[in-house]
Amino acid sequence: MPSTLADGLASSTILPTPRPGRWVFVAVLVVFAVWIVFQVLTNPGFQWAIVGRYMLHPEILRGVAMTIELTVLVMLMGTALGVALAAMRLSRDRLPPFCAGVFVWFFRGTPVLVQLVFWYNLAALFPQLSLGIPFGGPKLASVSSTEAISSFTAAMLGLGLNEAAYMAEIVRAGLLSVDPGQTEASKALGYRPWQTFRVVVLPQAMKAIVPPTGNQVIGMLKYTSIASVVALGELMHSVENIYSRTFETVPLLIVAALWYLIMVSILSVVQSFIERRYARGSDPHAAGPA
Repeated sequence: MPSTLADGLASSTILPTPRPGRWVFVAVLVVFAVWIVFQVLTNPGFQWAIVGRYMLHPEILRGVAMTIELTVLVMLMGTALGVALAAMRLSRDRLPPFCAGVFVWFFRGTPVLVQLVFWYNLAALFPQLSLGIPFGGPKLASVSSTEAISSFTAAMLGLGLNEAAYMAEIVRAGLLSVDPGQTEASKALGYRPWQTFRVVVLPQAMKAIVPPTGNQVIGMLKYTSIASVVALGELMHSVENIYSRTFETVPLLIVAALWYLIMVSILSVVQSFIERRYARGSDPHAAGPA
């Protein structure tokens, strides 16, 4: 009798719990999606013909190129400084962690827009940038601040220094995620400190560093639009220049949004490939079929 009951329970079908609320939610989503599509296709305010005309406009393409160039250079600057700051934060001496902590506190605690505009108006504080002995000593070289700090330079400094503060914390967290025993084991094998960092610590830390760094790259691609306030010819500034002449504001903003979506989508694909590469050692499914 017990075996018959067990066989009957094993062969019976377990019915899922009814969820009427889920179907109501799905119905609301479908209606909303249909309404969005209807508006996109029928609302004359979108002016899709104008959007198509400006998608490959030379001024827009120059803005896209400037956005990509600024993103790459800012991330290189931010990553290099961030690695140096992270190493200072992890130093056993007292002075390097303090200096790095003050840097991170200041540049992470003030808005990036304020930093960017400050660098652009540096000439109000220092009309001349000089190299020489301080406190009234002789000057070896001098240049006008308005010539040295262009729109591009101001954007690089404002965005790059702000990004360095965030990358310092990302790199520091990644390095701290590695078990200290790995370092001790590498020392026992005769590895030098640089070999230990390059061969043992960094590859393991990259699994914790890559995902937030990818998010920072995507965020920086969009943050470059702030550089339009200093008249840098990136994508948003190019769009603003055109619709200030033609008064076609909505279609030009759609052009900008589409280009940002295209660039972010490409970066997201690249990020997923890099994450899978560094996850091979810990995730048996990350490497794919043999």
